[in-house]
Amino acid sequence: MTPETLLYTMKAVIIEDEPLVAKDLRHLLNQIDAGIEILSVLDSLESAEAWFLANPEPDVLFCDIQLSDGVSFDLFKRIEVACPVIFTTAYDEYALRAFKLNSLDYLLKPIDREELEAALSKFQRWKSQNIALDVPSQLTGLLRDLLPQAQKRFKERFLVHGKGTMLLIPAKEAAIFQKEEVIFLTTLDGKRFLTDYTTMEELEELVNPAEFFRANRQTLLHISAIAGFRSDYTGKLHVSLKNIPNIIVDISREKASAFKRWLG
Repeated sequence: MTPETLLYTMKAVIIEDEPLVAKDLRHLLNQIDAGIEILSVLDSLESAEAWFLANPEPDVLFCDIQLSDGVSFDLFKRIEVACPVIFTTAYDEYALRAFKLNSLDYLLKPIDREELEAALSKFQRWKSQNIALDVPSQLTGLLRDLLPQAQKRFKERFLVHGKGTMLLIPAKEAAIFQKEEVIFLTTLDGKRFLTDYTTMEELEELVNPAEFFRANRQTLLHISAIAGFRSDYTGKLHVSLKNIPNIIVDISREKASAFKRWLG
C-alpha cells in the first residue's frame, strides 16, 4: 500500500498527548495513503471535547487511552461519538481484549505499520459494504467489560523455585520479573528465583497495574524497586533499581510518558 495507491479519501482526527507518537502516526498514515486527511491532532480530553462540539465528526478517530488530563473513555461519557474509533495504547493488558469483543480496533505502541494498514483495511471494508456501526453502544459495552476488571483481585504471592524447595514470595517483595528463555523473579533484596510462568502476558493478568509496570516485552517492574531513572538523547529512559545495581531497565521513548504518569 503506497501513497500513490489511494484507498479512499478519509478524514481523521488523532487524540494523542505525546507529540512524537502523534507525529509518527501522522507520518505512517501519510505513507500508507496520501488520501488520508488529518483534520486535527488533539492532546487532551478538554481540547478533544471542545473540538467535537465545534466540528463535524471525522470518518475515523485515532484515540490514545491515557491522556494528560485523564483517560479517553471519559470523553465518550461526556459526548456522543458516532464515528469508528481505533484506540492506541502502550498497555497490552486486559483492556485490549475488550476492544476486540466490541469490534473496535486497537494499535499497540510503538505503532506497527502492518497493524495500522490492517486497521485501515478493516475500516475500508466497513465503508465499502456500507455497514452501519453502532459505535455508542459498542463503547458502552467496552466500558461495561472493563468495569469487572477494575474490581478484580490481584495476586498477592508467587510460587518460585528455591534450592530444592518451593517458596512463596509476597507480591510486595517482588522487584522485577524478567523473561529470558524462562521467567525469573528478583526480590527487593536482590535474590533471584525461577518461576513456572511462561509468558509476561500471563503475569500481567495477575498483578496490580498500580504497582507493576510493563517496561518492555521482557520486563515487569514493581514501583517499590525503582531507585531513579535518566533519559538519553533519543527519549529512552534507563531505570535503576534499589539493591540491584547490576540491572538497568530500558523503557522506550513511546512508553516514557506513560511510565512517568504511572509513577504519579
